[in-house]
Amino acid sequence: MTVTSPAFDTLLARYTAVRGRSLALAAPLSPEDCAAQSMPDASPTKWHLAHTTWFFETFVLEAHEPGFQPFAPAFRVLFNSYYNGVGTKHPRPQRGLLTRPSLDEVLAYRANVDARMARLWPTVAHDDALRGLIELGLQHEQQHQELMLTDILHLLSCNPLFPAYAKVSDAVAPEPAGELAWHSFDGGLTDIGHAGSGFAFDNEGPRHRVYLHPYALASRLVTQAEYLAFVEAGGYRNPLLWLAEGWDWRAAQGLEQPLYWHRIDGAWHHFTLAGLQPLQGNQPVVHLSYYEADAYARWVGARLPTEAEWEHAAAQGAAGMAQWHGAAWQWTQSSYAPYPGFRVADGAVGEYNGKFMVNQYVLRGSSSATPPGHERLTYRNFFPATARWQFTGIRLARDLG
Repeated sequence: MTVTSPAFDTLLARYTAVRGRSLALAAPLSPEDCAAQSMPDASPTKWHLAHTTWFFETFVLEAHEPGFQPFAPAFRVLFNSYYNGVGTKHPRPQRGLLTRPSLDEVLAYRANVDARMARLWPTVAHDDALRGLIELGLQHEQQHQELMLTDILHLLSCNPLFPAYAKVSDAVAPEPAGELAWHSFDGGLTDIGHAGSGFAFDNEGPRHRVYLHPYALASRLVTQAEYLAFVEAGGYRNPLLWLAEGWDWRAAQGLEQPLYWHRIDGAWHHFTLAGLQPLQGNQPVVHLSYYEADAYARWVGARLPTEAEWEHAAAQGAAGMAQWHGAAWQWTQSSYAPYPGFRVADGAVGEYNGKFMVNQYVLRGSSSATPPGHERLTYRNFFPATARWQFTGIRLARDLG
């Protein structure tokens, strides 16, 4: 990872705030809510709370705590996600079967690790590398905070009562944007990727030079009303708009509209963290797969941007361009692959990003569910083309010249 070790006082405050926010996100849920798993790609809230704690115990305390003893040896297996270098893992699709340990035991685990971390702070104050590792753990927990919300939303969507996670006034929702306009960019040689101070995941660098052909980007994201026109025009039934694999996937799943959309008594609704709500035409459409995003772009005579185009345009801060961050993760047509000169870090922490660089697409920006302050210009999120349960949307692009 690229980490400039944060100041000790700043890191201590961040640790307290980030760890507290995870508990706050879980607070509206019942123990039953926290234990359930709605699909293999999602995880129970209880598991997220435990796994983010496991990260600090495994990667920080085990190496730096005098006389280290694990809180519970079995947790090393139960709450390991994908770190093969650490050891055996409990199967991801079976996380919802972990009725034990209880939620109370997981909360006790969090409290225990936080107390042990507090005793470690005098050492942290004088160790740049250790502060960098703790910052990585906090960034990791912030990623899981967004996953907690997306996984809770999917879980509650499976309930025919359509229960709300939060009141409408408290629900996560981006600000609507204005009329769509096109902004042109000259292209040419430009540098992308992280460089300099501040935290960045290893997949955000090294900074390197790319060539861009002239292009245009939409000033904002595609709205629910605009995507509804695609649905009602038969976009989900026209194979000419879809990539071959996307069409086969759509047909096999029987998809006719975005995830969480429901037509009730002739009116369209979508399921949100605030429960079932009427579509809001000026809000960005979200919960789209890459295949759906690509098909819509073809339908309107456009395409998805490359990640280099997205970063180049966002870095310029052009007037009239909106919703770079805080609305939806934006699909790009760029495959998730290493930048030139990328090197995987030594040890288990090196498994964080590099081994997933296959069969996935890059998303840029951040969503309404992304924790405040977790977004960056160079952030490279990634998911397979079929992923729909994240807050993923569309910014259109066009070729010029």
